[in-house]
Amino acid sequence: MRDPSPAEHAPSREPYLPPATQPVRAIVWSIHLVLPLLGLWLLLAQPDLDIEWHDNFSHFWLILVVAGVNVVLGGLISQASARRGDARLLLVSLVFLSSAGFFLLHGLATPGLLHPKGTVGFDLAQPVGLTIASVIAFVSALPLGDRAASAVLRSQAALRTALSVVLVAWGVASLVPGLTPLSDPLPPGGVGLGGLSLVGVALYAASAAMMFRLHRRRPAAVLISLITAYALLAEAMIAGMSHHNWHLSWWEWHLLLTLAFLFVAYSAYLQFRREGATAGLFDGVTLAATVRRIREEYEEALEELVGHLRRRTESGVPVATRLAGRFRLTEGQAAVLDRAGAALAAERDLSERLGALVDVGRRNRVGLPESDLLATALDRVRQAYGDVRLSLMRDGRLIPYGSAGPEPRHDLRALAEGAVIAEEGRVVHPLTVKGRLAGALSVPVGVTAQDEALAATLAGQMSISLENARLYQELDTLFRQYMSPAVASSLLADPGQAALGGKLVEVTALFADLRGFTTFSERVSPGEIVEMLNRYHTAAVPCILGNDGTIVQFVGDALLALFNAPVRQGDHAAKAVQAALEMQEAAAEVSRQVVAEQAAGLLADVEWPTFRVGVNTGMALVGNIGSPEFRGFNAMGDAVNVAARLQALAEPGTVVIGQATRDRIGPAKVVSLGDLSLKGKEQTVHAYRLITLG
Repeated sequence: MRDPSPAEHAPSREPYLPPATQPVRAIVWSIHLVLPLLGLWLLLAQPDLDIEWHDNFSHFWLILVVAGVNVVLGGLISQASARRGDARLLLVSLVFLSSAGFFLLHGLATPGLLHPKGTVGFDLAQPVGLTIASVIAFVSALPLGDRAASAVLRSQAALRTALSVVLVAWGVASLVPGLTPLSDPLPPGGVGLGGLSLVGVALYAASAAMMFRLHRRRPAAVLISLITAYALLAEAMIAGMSHHNWHLSWWEWHLLLTLAFLFVAYSAYLQFRREGATAGLFDGVTLAATVRRIREEYEEALEELVGHLRRRTESGVPVATRLAGRFRLTEGQAAVLDRAGAALAAERDLSERLGALVDVGRRNRVGLPESDLLATALDRVRQAYGDVRLSLMRDGRLIPYGSAGPEPRHDLRALAEGAVIAEEGRVVHPLTVKGRLAGALSVPVGVTAQDEALAATLAGQMSISLENARLYQELDTLFRQYMSPAVASSLLADPGQAALGGKLVEVTALFADLRGFTTFSERVSPGEIVEMLNRYHTAAVPCILGNDGTIVQFVGDALLALFNAPVRQGDHAAKAVQAALEMQEAAAEVSRQVVAEQAAGLLADVEWPTFRVGVNTGMALVGNIGSPEFRGFNAMGDAVNVAARLQALAEPGTVVIGQATRDRIGPAKVVSLGDLSLKGKEQTVHAYRLITLG
């Protein structure tokens, strides 16, 4: 067997055509409609072929049968109109009922039945009835809007009454002898209504064309049968214009009428045989708004069916059977619907469980605390999987998570070896962290064929979530305590930033140290030095981090912080000086506490050093400096050096800023220190003592 070529798998580029409008079938359909007209032309062109066959009995029963078919079709379509509340179905039903009424009146006027000879009413009933029907057919084929359709439905009683009155009046006028000219004997040449017939022909042709356009948008077998019927009715009116009563050309319009209505009846019968119910026989003819409403009803019913199946409701009667009465379904259709609903419910369950897996993976963010991560994940998976139970290892035991339920009795040894434990309607999977048993996940199974595989995937995803949360907690405890959170987050997001090197960035550098640290260190023990440094830095560090600064390093009693690196900040100068002012306030509070403790005899009576701060803005080379084995985040450049020099010139408890910083912070209360000569710089630097911002 050869492999199919790629072209055979390629999607067809041909536009979609409904079966009845595909070229070959359209040609065959057209030939069937052309043949009667060719036959009529032949009979009229060859009078010797247009033989006379006068049989009143056959004529009457033919008319009676066709009229009966029309009444049945009109009744069925009228019921469908009432059930669907559709204006087009109402009008189409009137087409059949009006045709049936006038056709029956034509049959009752058959010579020899109520009148010894033909009457004017006998000759006119057919063209008048078909013309009235053509007007209704034309209106029915229009794309009626909501307002027009509502108006038609509100007038349905009046329309039926008017049609009944016209039929009764015509019947009385044409069947009661001597009452009106309609009951007069038929003239030898017949009665001609050629102009009226031409109007009917045009209206039927227009109706068929509009119905064909509707069929192209919304293919339906009943539309094809209706289009064919309208075309045959137009041909019947053409055939009736010859008025060669009782000749073959005259019988032809009877035959065309019969074929037109029997074609619709046969199509409805075939659809009934195929679907097993009459509920939707004429839905293909309805207005677009009705089609949308029907689809919504079907979707609502299917959702109701799926909802019942997913809730596993048991009532002794299949859910689809309860819906069958609503849509007039047969038992076989209800059984198919029940199976389809069950399959759809299983598909929905599968989709929801896959969606829950995706959501758990998407929410598995680094930095989310373990309790929040597990609570969020469990809430999501329980919506899709049902009663999912989580247990975590605590002191060598499995403890239920998030509840005070009994301790699960699982085989810990089997779980530690990676075994999956099967229980009644559930499976229990181990959760691992770094290869060790960290918990167990119990998942319901048996709803879909993929439940066990999905449970295994869910357990794997939950293990990853748990391990990520704990690894991040460990990282947060160790890693972040040795560097600024901004640097740590930046490295986590882009590990490439840990490479040696850097780039030139405008930064605001903050230098701070403790004035009097050397004297203090000579007079106290090392332990007291460490306690002093920790107390000051504990007060100062939150001020820097709270203003989005990055602490680069501690060197003895000094610290260096950067703003606008590694995280970019538009107002980095203002944030830096705000942090400096807050540091001095925090340091002053520490000094007051120390004085109080010294007065209480809790600390040695030794003067503690005092913070002084320098801040400067400018370009600096920012990056990782060191070696491949050990490196650190730092900044180098004149801007950083100037900040260090300004700090060295600052008085204890003050903040000194450079001109570049002053230019960027906006309104502030400062005291000019003039142009300062700084160590290592040839040019002077104008500096200010910062009092307050704003």
